[in-house]
This record gives sequence, structure tokens and C-alpha cells, in this order.
Amino acid sequence: MQQPQEAQRSPFASPWVQLAFGVICMAMIANMQYGWTLFVNPIDEKHQWGRTAIQVAFTIFVVTETWLVPIEGYLVDKYGPRPVVVGGGLLCGVAWVLNSMAESLPMLYFAAAVGGVGAGAVYGTCVGNALKWFPNRRGLAAGITAAGFGAGSALTVVPIAYVIKNSGYEAAFLWFGLGQGLVVFFLGMALYPPSAKILDEVKSTLKAAATYNASPRQVLASPIFWIMYAMFVMMAAGGLMATAQLGPIAKDFGLDNTPVSILGLTLPALTFALTIDRVLNGLTRPFFGWVSDNIGRENTMFIAFAVEAVGILLLSKYGHHPVAFVVLTGVVFFAWGEIYSLFPATCGDTFGPKFAATNAGLLYTAKGTAALLVPFSSVITAATGDWHAVFMLASGMAAFSALLAVFVLKPMREAHIRKHVHASAVHPMGLQPVPDDLT
Repeated sequence: MQQPQEAQRSPFASPWVQLAFGVICMAMIANMQYGWTLFVNPIDEKHQWGRTAIQVAFTIFVVTETWLVPIEGYLVDKYGPRPVVVGGGLLCGVAWVLNSMAESLPMLYFAAAVGGVGAGAVYGTCVGNALKWFPNRRGLAAGITAAGFGAGSALTVVPIAYVIKNSGYEAAFLWFGLGQGLVVFFLGMALYPPSAKILDEVKSTLKAAATYNASPRQVLASPIFWIMYAMFVMMAAGGLMATAQLGPIAKDFGLDNTPVSILGLTLPALTFALTIDRVLNGLTRPFFGWVSDNIGRENTMFIAFAVEAVGILLLSKYGHHPVAFVVLTGVVFFAWGEIYSLFPATCGDTFGPKFAATNAGLLYTAKGTAALLVPFSSVITAATGDWHAVFMLASGMAAFSALLAVFVLKPMREAHIRKHVHASAVHPMGLQPVPDDLT
């Protein structure tokens, strides 16, 4: 593996440059998840396959995006980030080109699987690389990186909607897929893992010398991992339902083309909501990551997850009003997106940096598990006649996760740190025990 030696000579091999490249790569793949809802109704209108059948493609995408991340994380830990991201960018571009040509559900599902593999390679690599470059600010680094994925589609919501309306969804898939894939390909060529020299400089600025680096096998044997996994599934399920179903929800509420004016800007309710949601879904990740670096991971989880539970309840009750729909979906996404910074940072805190990409990838598979629940939201809605039951289920899972954070996860992690970290090196929960092996 030559990348660490190359990193010593490259002008791009610095923490903030690598973080910036990772953020841009994440932004380029964001539409594969967050832009999907714009395509559901047009695809259904053309092919009459039914929303539930079409949303299976979304589930396939998320499952393949997440469940293969541990393998991709292993490749990153072994070979560095560059080959994984370059390959992922190519697969992402191919996937949307295939979407543009799909004339059957099997082709749509195959394209979703290809895109999921590519997006997972990019996502897992960029988050894992950020955890390694910023071992003493994992919450902030993971949050900024994940913000690229959460907010990356904000600038393209309106252009994609315009292309779909004027040229068809096929053209949107083709041109945006090619453009985004090429950007990831070229930036991936400039990604590096931290060099030994840089890591020595980082360690010299830290105050303690405690270490605990759990192997993936040890992580899977830890009850802490499975508590976090269950919380991740419950939190991700509600947000993924909103992500995939926001277009259908707006249509069923009769709001998809209703004009909404806020702060002098007027847009259709769905377009307005998607734009605001993407921005807030991005901002929440570094914000709550930074908060958790200061007040603790579990305390931050409790606050954010509780806000999510309340926001979903209010959306269910008041979401039929256009302005309320836009504002409350923003609240829901703001209180949801932080899971993609809090859980990786907590995983890095708990299990160490040596296998950070692999271990964070294992936890990230919870998102794929949660995605299996997304098609059931359409089934529940069809059975009950409205979205109320789906909203109540999502709100309940968020509330339960908030309670688990402070009453179960927090004491378990405190016991874990007392066991594995010398008392003189213990930091407040949410700050990291300092590693002595970051390779």
C-alpha cells in the first residue's frame, strides 16, 4: 500500500482538504437517496407499476448501500480510500444511466443495487476517513462529512424538478448521474489516509495516551454495539420513510403543487419542503456533532430524538396546511439527520480508531435494516387510508430511542470506559480516549 507515503508528498494530504473532498463526494451521491422522491410519481405515471413496487427499488438501494459498507470499510482500512471511492463514483454514474433506460421493474431494481454499492463505497469511505484524520474531533468531522450527504441535494432539487417537468425523468437520471459520478471519480483520485508523520503530529498535541482498539469481531460481540444498532434502526426507519415518501405524502395531502411563500420566496410546497429539508438535514449533522463533543453523545441523542418524536406528531396533526407542512418537515429532518454523525462518532469513541471505517460500517448496516420497513409504510397507508398510523409508529420509535440513549446506552458506555481506559485518561462521555495506534 503506497498511499501513506504518497500522502507525505501530496499538497492535498491535510485534514481539512481531505475533509472538503469527502464532503463534495458525499454531496455528489446525495441525490441517489434524497432526490429519489422526485422520481416516484413520474415513474408511476409512465409505467403504472404502483408506488409500493417502485419504492422497493429505494429499499434495495439503501440495503446494498449499507450492508456492504463493512466490506468496503475493510478495503479502506487495508488499501486506503482512493480505490474504493473511485470505483464507487463509477458505479453511481452507471446506476443512474441504467435508471434512465429502465423499462421494467427488474431493471429498476438492478440499477438500485448497482447504485447502492457505489454510494455505500463513497459514504463509508468518506466518513471512515474523516474519523481517522480527526481523532480528537470525531463528532464534528463525522458531522461535516455527513452534512454533504444530507444537504448535498439541496442545490439540485429545483434543477432536477425542472428537468423532470420539461424533459422527463429519464433525462434527469441520465445527465445528473453522469455529472455527479464524474466528480466523485476525479476527487476520489485525491483522497489519502493520514500518513505516519501526520499522525505523529496529531498525537503530540493530545494530552493522554490511553488506547482501546476493538476488532470487528470484538465489536459484534459487544452488547453496546447492539443497543446502538437497535437505536439506529428505529431512528433511521422514520427518516427513511419521510425521505422516500415525502412526494407521495405531499400528493395525498393535496400540497405537491400548492404555492407556499416564506421570507419572500414562493415555491410549490413539495419543492420548498425538499429544499429546506436538505439544508437542515445537512446542517444538523455538524451542529449536533459539535454539541455532542461538548455535552456528550447520549445527552445529545436524547435531545435530538425527543425533538424528532414531537416533530412527527405535529406533522401528523398540522401537516395538511401548506406552510406547516414545509416548516414541520424541516423540523423532522433537522432532528433526524444527526444520527449519521452521532452514531459513527459514538462508535469511534467506544471501539477505537484502528478499525474505524470497518466498525462504523458495521453499525451503518442498521440503515439498511431500517430500509426494509419503508415499503410497509405504503402498505400501512393503503390499509388504513391515511398516513396517521405511519406517523405514530415513527414518533414512538424516536421517543423510545431517546429513552434508550440516557437510561441504557449511557451507563453501558460509562462501564465500558472504566474497564478499558485508565482512570487518568478518562474524558467526559462524548470526548474521546486518545489512541496510541492510529494506523
